[in-house]
Amino acid sequence: MGVATASDSTGGAEVFRRHVLYIPGYDPFPPRRYRELYRTEGAAQAAISGYRIGLQPRQGEAYGWTVTAEIEGRAVEAEVEVLVWADLVKGSMRRGIAGTYVQLARTAWVYAASGALRRLIRLRKGPMIAALYPAVLLVVQAALALVAGGIVVWLGSGLPRGMGWGLAAAVVWLVLEAFRRLDHRLFVYYLMHDYAFTAGEGGAYPAALEERLRAFVQRLRAALASGVDEVLVVGHSSGVHLGVSVLADLIRDGVPQGPALGFLSLGQAVPMVSFLPGAGRLRGDLAYLSTREELTWVDVSAPGDGCSFALCDPVAVSGVAPPGQRWPLILSAAFTRTLSPERWRALRRRYFRLHFQYLCAFDRPGDYDYFRITAGPLTLGERFAGRKPSASRIVTPLSPFRDVA
Repeated sequence: MGVATASDSTGGAEVFRRHVLYIPGYDPFPPRRYRELYRTEGAAQAAISGYRIGLQPRQGEAYGWTVTAEIEGRAVEAEVEVLVWADLVKGSMRRGIAGTYVQLARTAWVYAASGALRRLIRLRKGPMIAALYPAVLLVVQAALALVAGGIVVWLGSGLPRGMGWGLAAAVVWLVLEAFRRLDHRLFVYYLMHDYAFTAGEGGAYPAALEERLRAFVQRLRAALASGVDEVLVVGHSSGVHLGVSVLADLIRDGVPQGPALGFLSLGQAVPMVSFLPGAGRLRGDLAYLSTREELTWVDVSAPGDGCSFALCDPVAVSGVAPPGQRWPLILSAAFTRTLSPERWRALRRRYFRLHFQYLCAFDRPGDYDYFRITAGPLTLGERFAGRKPSASRIVTPLSPFRDVA
């Protein structure tokens, strides 16, 4: 019997069933952190909004969890599956101190020489400040290390020349290593690796990532054949542009008749990739997906999130909006309205935490509620049917490259 009917309080209506495929951003941590985040924040949102939600570990080879909920008077079961690429992220972060400074020089050259950096600053200053943060901090750290080394040379002026310079080199390395060990608080190396991974092939996907995307397409196809009412792809941060390519590849190969297909993109940073010269594949996927009737695509961001290109239509700003563009529907999570003044004051300076707010509870929830969307009884298309896009959305085409593959 399993999931045949809901409880008596739902009037005997059939249980709504959903399969959620979550694509994380550039994150080296194991996927269980997302289960714990969903568990704690879902319970908080349920207490605020007056519905019931719970979860348990998911059975099967793919990592995830099962959600059972009663929302809006109907029982829902959702299988949440994390599409893991953390191993690729970890591999890209295996650079020493010297290797990271080489990445800094190479990444800065790619963005500056291509003209992307200037265009991105014009588009949104907030995420570009976040992008410049690791570059500036790495330079400052190097300068401080060199100053410390210079002091050692000055203090050891009476030592044999080779010994003094050797001690200075050791001090420079120790200072840089100390900063690297503090990166769990500073996020300098982490962000530098993130931007270097994006720019490594000029915006093109590395071969290993292309292979992983093909595996994601197969997981998506299996979900569509599982007999659920809706398959919902959720992409967060860097996971958004991966979701665009996965869905574009799926639809090109043909989508079988079955459940509703939705794409929820959260806190996207698509222009960081699509503005680069080698991103023709992504630009083509954006243009293609934006016209398709097979899915509903809703993009949610907030100006308070300094790590995302808030309210930017990723198709339009990339200069590839085709005639008849349907998607995405651009909506604002409006942190200053959906979070109480007290909560906003507590979070507004925690920039990385705010970048994850889309996956968390709101104490003054508006139309956007992550848990109603992923565990509620309406498809993404039904929930946002008739909604107009945010009046503040940005559609000015600014990408210096418009070619598509």
